Amino acid sequence: MTENNKDNNLPASVPETNAPEELDTAGRSLSDALRISFIILKVIMIILVIAFLASGFETVASDEQALVLRFGKIRGVGEGRLLGPGPHWIFPYPIDEIIKIPVERKVNLPIDSFWYFQTEQEKLSDQKRPVRPDTPLDPKKDGYCITRSEWRPETTGAADTNEPVEPVIRGQLRIHYNRGDINVHIDNVQVDNGQGLSTGSDYNIVHSKWQLTYQIDDPERFFKNILVDEVSPDETYFDVATRNVTPLLKNLFESAVVSTMVNYTIDEAISSQESIPRDVKVLLQDMLDDIKSGIKVVTVSLTDITWPRQVDGAFLASIKASQTSQTAITEAKSYAENTISEVAGPVAEELFKTLHDDTVGEQDKELLWSRVAGQSQKILAGARAYRTKVVETARANADYLQRLLPEYRKRPQLVLQRIYLDAIEQVLDEADEKFVIQPGEGTKGREIRVLMNRDATIKPKSTEEK
Repeated sequence: MTENNKDNNLPASVPETNAPEELDTAGRSLSDALRISFIILKVIMIILVIAFLASGFETVASDEQALVLRFGKIRGVGEGRLLGPGPHWIFPYPIDEIIKIPVERKVNLPIDSFWYFQTEQEKLSDQKRPVRPDTPLDPKKDGYCITRSEWRPETTGAADTNEPVEPVIRGQLRIHYNRGDINVHIDNVQVDNGQGLSTGSDYNIVHSKWQLTYQIDDPERFFKNILVDEVSPDETYFDVATRNVTPLLKNLFESAVVSTMVNYTIDEAISSQESIPRDVKVLLQDMLDDIKSGIKVVTVSLTDITWPRQVDGAFLASIKASQTSQTAITEAKSYAENTISEVAGPVAEELFKTLHDDTVGEQDKELLWSRVAGQSQKILAGARAYRTKVVETARANADYLQRLLPEYRKRPQLVLQRIYLDAIEQVLDEADEKFVIQPGEGTKGREIRVLMNRDATIKPKSTEEK
């Protein structure tokens, strides 16, 4: 037995009958474990694929439009490049990326670059702090805007004309900005108003506050041409874009305001609260369109505008004087119009010129006289009525005397006495009270007796009635 074991090289301690069975059991266990592991791995992979594909569903809000970037480039052609409101599916990141841009959302941007410096307390109280007239303006702290000059033309013998002439401004206005320092230079400023050249250097400054309202009108142009920082997980693309575009809009807006305000005087700037914002809006929109920003200017509002605080007293006095002058002019015009209307009506000026024009015929003058109204018409009507009355009375008297002439030739004394009595009767009929005085007997003259307690019911006639 010992020799056989040595020949077969088998250990003496290994049993011969149980070894194959144990090896088969271990292999089957390992195979089952591997098969289960692969099944679990497949299920996990399927779940991950489904979750990956499901993450591609995106919803675009009702006020948004979206761009889809595929490996960094905008996907689609024409109108298909923009996704409208509603659910959409795209390949998940990093294949596709969606950029949602609110195109209906309006952003309000206050701009106080042209307002004087105020402390936080002054901003909260909204009160204007008075300053001394000799206090200089600090360009590093105080914002302001330059208005054009009040031109005072100096004629050079040019022919006078009633035609309005648009002034031609000649010269150069240079503004240099360097690290907060603002230098303004005005070189050889002249104006040609059609009657020669005149110089002007009395430029004025104003302080103003503005409100800009804008929205993104073209998402594709905005995405392509406006630099936007990387969006962090806790931010939206619109928030980052708004923060990045604010400095650009402020710079362009300031340029538009400066370019617009130089076309107005300080009086026009303070009173023209509608035309200036309209001009600024047009100019700002042109600037944004030139750079293809995709931004639309909704409204531009001039919320406040004032003159420098250093000249507050003088400016208020000037406004008061201007208002007083305007009131006087308005009252004078109103008085003139009322007087003309009361005297002769709208045709008064034309009639006055016609009466002093020898080339106008009598027919045209009579036509104008017929159109006269007001007090003149009343006077003319009274004159015409009086003329008619005088003519008719004279005619009636002439007829009466013609009929009376034969009787007068027969009995002149009787006719004269009758005429005298008729005249006395007519005179007495017009009198309210009558006193008959007869010569007294036994006296050298006449005795006059006046009754003091006269009849109180008899009222004397007024002056007009008499």
